[in-house]
Amino acid sequence: MPSPLNLSHCVADSLDSGLALNSPSIQEWPTFQPALRLGVMASGNGSNFEAIQASIAANALHADIRLLVVNNQGCGAEQRAQRLNIPCQLWDHRQFETRERLDHALVKAFLQADVELIVMAGWMRIVTPVLIEAFPNRLLNIHPSLLPSFKGLDAVGQALEASVRISGCTAHLVQADVDTGPVIAQAAVPVLPNDSPESLAKRIQAQEHRILPWAIALAGVKWRQSSGIKGS
Repeated sequence: MPSPLNLSHCVADSLDSGLALNSPSIQEWPTFQPALRLGVMASGNGSNFEAIQASIAANALHADIRLLVVNNQGCGAEQRAQRLNIPCQLWDHRQFETRERLDHALVKAFLQADVELIVMAGWMRIVTPVLIEAFPNRLLNIHPSLLPSFKGLDAVGQALEASVRISGCTAHLVQADVDTGPVIAQAAVPVLPNDSPESLAKRIQAQEHRILPWAIALAGVKWRQSSGIKGS
């Protein structure tokens, strides 16, 4: 086994070469009987949403997306859902007087779809305890930084402004405070000398596509075990 010093050199060499470092590493995928029932929330392009579905189609993630919710009509995520034949509902936040009223509507929609776990895959709205408490430890978010660093909006820009050498992404359970909660999986991504916000964001997003389905599987195992559901 490498010494701590040699191991740290291996990590540094991997990052310097432009490779990402994932933790925990993706190994054998768990099997769920029955399949995990997922709800997904997205506001924009929907590439993470499609990455989840691609992992399901590849027989890696044993799950079924029961419902996609979007808050922007005509967004990329909605178009992807139509192409993938996945049920999608539009809940425009502009039509609700408060965040809590929107979240009450979301809770009702997800309960009607009989979902177990909800994944915030680029949901650009702050959620409230209404949603969090309805699905305790069953609400997962992906964020483009190595939390707890660079919470909130424009995490990639924050990382570049701080001149860090390593950034990345984090899949974590959602709590009331923004971008907090237990970490499920992370991927470290090197910040290169000539990086722009666009180039760094592109490399981070590629790792989001890798770790988010894996984090769903890990969170699903914990949920099924805590709930006493057999077959996971």
